[in-house]
Amino acid sequence: MKHKILAVDDERDILKLLQYNLCNAGFDFISAEDGPEAIELAQSAMPDLILLDLMLPNMDGMEVLKVLKANSETSMIPVMMLTAKGEEIDRILGLELGADDYVVKPFSPRELVLRIKTVLRKGVKVEEARLIKAGPVVIDTDRFAVSVEGQKVDFTAAEFRLLLTLIKSKGRPLSREVLLSRIGLSGAGSGLRTIDTHIRRIRMKLGRCEDCVETVRSHGYRFNYDGVEE
Repeated sequence: MKHKILAVDDERDILKLLQYNLCNAGFDFISAEDGPEAIELAQSAMPDLILLDLMLPNMDGMEVLKVLKANSETSMIPVMMLTAKGEEIDRILGLELGADDYVVKPFSPRELVLRIKTVLRKGVKVEEARLIKAGPVVIDTDRFAVSVEGQKVDFTAAEFRLLLTLIKSKGRPLSREVLLSRIGLSGAGSGLRTIDTHIRRIRMKLGRCEDCVETVRSHGYRFNYDGVEE
């Protein structure tokens, strides 16, 4: 079965270049030329990966990314930012918002195809669009259920959102500020130590798999299951 790629760019020459190379590489290709069209196609066509240009008319790529990651129907679709802007702050912001990779124009079509294949191979597995597996942890987003090593574990709503956010970051550390915002607690009188409290409780509930949630000094937290013993 071919992977479907949605490319979002307002430059038609870029879209033609992407279509030619991605179709030759065995992908199905669909495209959008602005943010609203991209969001609509992401929801209706459910692509396996989105190539998202940063500089779009009316609604820039960062805003599109925020909408995609905030919607449960599209939040798990991998996103690669594709842009002529190469400043480090743009790369960091895109990654913190949930992008999976960042490719700067002009790009090598061959390298782009290889990086797309890498993003599609790595990270969490999604089964039936709702079942998320990350090492010993399985999350059913339909039922808001979590199991650890096959055993059901009860999580509060905040803990569930936090664990899901960490897993979806695919090994990238997220700061306390970002985590507060992602789980909907920023601006609600919640201090950064709230995250530490939730992390402590999540680790307790993960039991012998508690080391999956790592503290990254000066950066925050990340979910890493590579070192878990099976």
